[in-house]
Amino acid sequence: MRWHTVLRRTLTGPGHTALTGRSGVGHRRSFSTSAQVRKDLLEALEGRFKSFKDKAAAAMPGSDWSPIHQTKGLPPERADVVIVGGGVIGWSIAYWLKKKRMFRNDLRVVLVEKDPTYSQASTVLSAGGIRQQFSLKENIQLSLASAEFLRNINEHLGILNEDPVDLQFNHSGYLFLASEDVAHIMEENHLTQKELGAEVILMSPSQLKERFPWVNTDDVALASYGLGNEGWFDPWTLLNAFRRKAMSMGVLQCFGEVTGFTCSSWNAKTVDGETHLLKRIKNAKVQMPNSLEYQPVECAVVVNAAGAESGKIADMLGIGKGPENTLAATPLPVEPRKRYVYVVHCPDGPGLDCPFLIDYSGVYFRREGLGGNYIVGKSPEETEEPDVSDLEVDHKFFQEKVWPLLCHRVPAFESLKVSSAWAGFYDYNTFDQNAVVGLHPLINNMIFATGFSGHGLQQSPAVGRAVAELILDGGFQTIDLSAFDFRRITSQEPIQERNIV
Repeated sequence: MRWHTVLRRTLTGPGHTALTGRSGVGHRRSFSTSAQVRKDLLEALEGRFKSFKDKAAAAMPGSDWSPIHQTKGLPPERADVVIVGGGVIGWSIAYWLKKKRMFRNDLRVVLVEKDPTYSQASTVLSAGGIRQQFSLKENIQLSLASAEFLRNINEHLGILNEDPVDLQFNHSGYLFLASEDVAHIMEENHLTQKELGAEVILMSPSQLKERFPWVNTDDVALASYGLGNEGWFDPWTLLNAFRRKAMSMGVLQCFGEVTGFTCSSWNAKTVDGETHLLKRIKNAKVQMPNSLEYQPVECAVVVNAAGAESGKIADMLGIGKGPENTLAATPLPVEPRKRYVYVVHCPDGPGLDCPFLIDYSGVYFRREGLGGNYIVGKSPEETEEPDVSDLEVDHKFFQEKVWPLLCHRVPAFESLKVSSAWAGFYDYNTFDQNAVVGLHPLINNMIFATGFSGHGLQQSPAVGRAVAELILDGGFQTIDLSAFDFRRITSQEPIQERNIV
């Protein structure tokens, strides 16, 4: 079934017709011509346009003002899919949308990112890990599929006549430690992981000490260690690889900010007799950086992949602002949460065999390079959540909340020194700390891909494919992510992931 047929069937309401491909269904060209003739025609038009501008400027002595202003970087007036957010999730979706189409111009995809420097992007400020050690089957499947993608990354994201993609992947694996109170949960998770094909082993305290002698095992009841498809890599390299490949396939990049939407609406009754106001996005308003100029982009589908800012995008559509106790009153429960990452130097630390260790206290660390450096962090308690108005680092948090736990688990870290630090944002799902992926029930062409709460980077290849399937095939084909649908929030049925870091 062609993609525009699926869009017409699933994303329109009474009296509305979905957008189709660039040329449109039923649109007939009145003439055809060769590529060279078209090229000559465009060059001639461009030359005449430049001549007109020159004459207009010349008519105003002493002024370089031109009555015709062209802004570079403006998005097109029409697109099939507008993706809001240029992080790794957004670019993965863009790549898979084009990958699933055989022809470059068959599907017009526009990606809008407000920060051209990526200085505050969650992707590039993350610790860069990937693991299969989750409790939910969907999270395990997503990471397994993403690991396979990363292993063969140049088959997917390689570009002809350019250097191969080098993720600098370190395969040291994740090491989870459990206390006596939660050891049974680790055992249950292990069974689920093994059933789905994850390469994970359990170790007793004595086995753990034998393999990693630098670990204090006094209060450890059980350990879980990933033997394959786990480790860490360079986040910026993956983001840039997705971006370059997607753009080479025809995805249009726009640096600007989505500041509003125009929607059509109508009332619909359910089988129970309830009336709901349904909406369909007609266009997205894209504001240009440092300018009053904006471009409304008419589109068939909008993907909210704005990460920590995705809640604001939902607010623009009135999501969560409806009458009390209705579907329309349910907000998207995704907000920014600030997380600190510290780089410490410890010459006598664990060494080259150091895995990505996750202690049951919440503290984590991994090796960074070969010079005795380590990345360290810990999520704060709910009552300790820091202010998200900036990305300033709280060094007192390390001294009081991180270092004591770190030294308890690895005594060698008593002599460490903090060499640098940074802060980044989680797109934190306050409802159940799991992703929100799928259509909004009342806005029938808004698709969510957000709320990953810290594991979006590692799952981005598989999530991008899943969202592309939802748009082009009308449903999930490879991994069923219906459990992550927005409806679980409206029905107040959270799905709990027990391995949140």
